[in-house]
Order: sequence, then structure tokens, then C-alpha cells
Amino acid sequence: MYCNPNIGLLHRGTEKLIEYKHYIQSIPYFDRLDYVSMMAQEHTYCLAIERLEKDSFVPPRASFIRTLFLEITRILNHIMAITTHAMDVGALTPFLWAFEEREKLMEFYERVSGARMHAAYIRPGGIYMDIPLGFLDSVYTFVNDFRNKIDEIEYFLTNNRVWRQRLVNIGKLNFKDCLDMAFTGIQIRATGKNWDLRKHNPYEVYKNLKFRSPVSHSGDCFSRYLLRIEEMRQSLRIILQTINSIKEGPIKIFNSKLVPPSRKQLRKSMDAVIHHFKLYCDGFTIEPNYNYTSTEAPKGEFGVFIVSDGTSNPYRCKIRAPGFYHLQGLDKLAYNSLLSDLVTIIGTLDIVFGEVDR
Repeated sequence: MYCNPNIGLLHRGTEKLIEYKHYIQSIPYFDRLDYVSMMAQEHTYCLAIERLEKDSFVPPRASFIRTLFLEITRILNHIMAITTHAMDVGALTPFLWAFEEREKLMEFYERVSGARMHAAYIRPGGIYMDIPLGFLDSVYTFVNDFRNKIDEIEYFLTNNRVWRQRLVNIGKLNFKDCLDMAFTGIQIRATGKNWDLRKHNPYEVYKNLKFRSPVSHSGDCFSRYLLRIEEMRQSLRIILQTINSIKEGPIKIFNSKLVPPSRKQLRKSMDAVIHHFKLYCDGFTIEPNYNYTSTEAPKGEFGVFIVSDGTSNPYRCKIRAPGFYHLQGLDKLAYNSLLSDLVTIIGTLDIVFGEVDR
């Protein structure tokens, strides 16, 4: 079977639109790229801006909260990937079970940002607002309950005869193929290479956390499924560590040229009102520079290359979406397979066309 993916039907010109917006105004565009891993996308963009603006040191509390939501986002993504893949193959029950849990995670998004999906919660220099009272208790309760849900999903699928027949030895790749096609994330870890940017190029507080990056050696669809299951368990482990490590403190840097003043300051200071007005009308400027920042998004390496020219708009913003590279390998993955196997292969690639087409 020969596959030639035709992309572009969801192309919206995101990278060009960003060139005509202030740095802050571009954040919502990233929520709408991979609309299953919203905060992971906006976080990479904000991280790129912070590295261009060298003086922007994110406070520890904000960094822990960011990490907490990055792992919540990873679970959100993997629930969608595993259960919709199972539904494509013919198993409807895991989808109905897991989406109840996914709604709880969406509520966490809503409690901090007011939006269930397109949060725009992570901002350059910190986060939009602090977590509400009782939020960490709710997350802790979810973590304890969701462990059993993962076991239920795995009990239903992992040793299921039909599931294994549809996934084992289907869509196999080796490490060299992954390198040739620039595969990252679970796709390359399924071939035996332990490559995880959270460990090899750590950001936020990942270097202070203990977790495993699961690796398999089979390189087939079943391996990719098992890795996503184990990654959800590791995400729960990371979330517990962040809950236990978050300390009181500021959630934004004290730089009124980069971060808007608080509402308390707005009620007391005319200077704060002026800074707020100027920031949202004119944006902030960054000295001419360029930077490429990449993070371990749920689907693989998500990268943002920004060129600043001293104005309040990026001169150029190039986005490296992992799904774009994974989709190009479809012909290699589907070689010598049946047409019915194509559904299984696409399911384990975890494709979202918002980030592929941009």
C-alpha cells in the first residue's frame, strides 16, 4: 500500500498572523494549534519569549504551577489519543469511561482561566493568575482516583485478543527510520531510544523531579499504546511531587514593562494604570535577537523559533509541530500493511491537524 498525505485543508496562516500581532496577542493562536494539548503549546511560546527577554526570571511558584498544568495537559492528550484510537479499532467502552475523567481535567483548566480549552493561562514572566483556594486538594483527589481508571482501561485493552491482533507488529519502525524522518516523543521512544527533553534539556522544575521516561523496543503500534499508558502514570507521579513542593510566593515577575500590574495595584497607582494601558495597546519590545525553544509536548518535540527586531511584534515565528513530521512517515509505516491497518497506524501517530497544517 502506498500513502501520500495531502495536508493544508486546515491551514490558517498562523505563523504569518503572529507577525502582525503583539507578543501577548499571539498566545491564543498556540492554544488552537494542537487543540488537545493547549497549555503545552502556549508554554513553549512563552518560554521562547522569556529566553529572548533575558531578564525575565519566572518565580518558583509560577514554575511549579506551569509544570503541574503541563502534566495535566499530557494526561488530557493521552486520554484522547488512547480512547479515540480504541474507538477507531472497535472498542467504545474505554472512550466512555475515560472522557468522564477528562471532563474533570477540563474543569481544572476552567477554574484557573475561565475557559475549558483555550486557556491562555501561561504568560511571559509567569501565569495569568494564582490557583484558587482548594485547587490542589481537588487535583490530589483526582490523582488518587485516576490511578484506578488507568488500570481499568489497561485491563480492558492490553490483553484483549482483538486489540493485540490489531496492534502487535503493525506499523513497525526502527530507530534509523525515526531519525531520518525527525520523529520525536513516543514515536522514537518506542524504538528503544530514551530521548525526553524534560530530562535531556530540562526546563521549568523538571530537573528537580523524579520520574521515568518509558521506553519500548518493538517500534509497533502496541508499543506506542503501552508507552502512553505508562506516561500517564508518570504524569500522576510528577503532579504529586509538584503539589507537595509548591510554596507560597509571587506568580509573576516584577517587571511592569513585561507583565501587567495586579488589580490591587490598579486601584492604588496611576502609574500602574498607565503601564496596564500601554502594555495591552502597544505591547512590549524585545531587542533584536533570535531563539529556538523546544519542549517535550505530549506528541513529541514542539518547537518555536522567534526572531525579534526591536518592535512589539515578532519579525518571524516558525513553529515545529511534531505531528507534521509524524504524518510524513505514514507511507513508511503502512508499507506492506492492509488498508484496515491504516486506521490503527494513524491512531498511534496521534495526529491533530491544527498543528500539522497551522
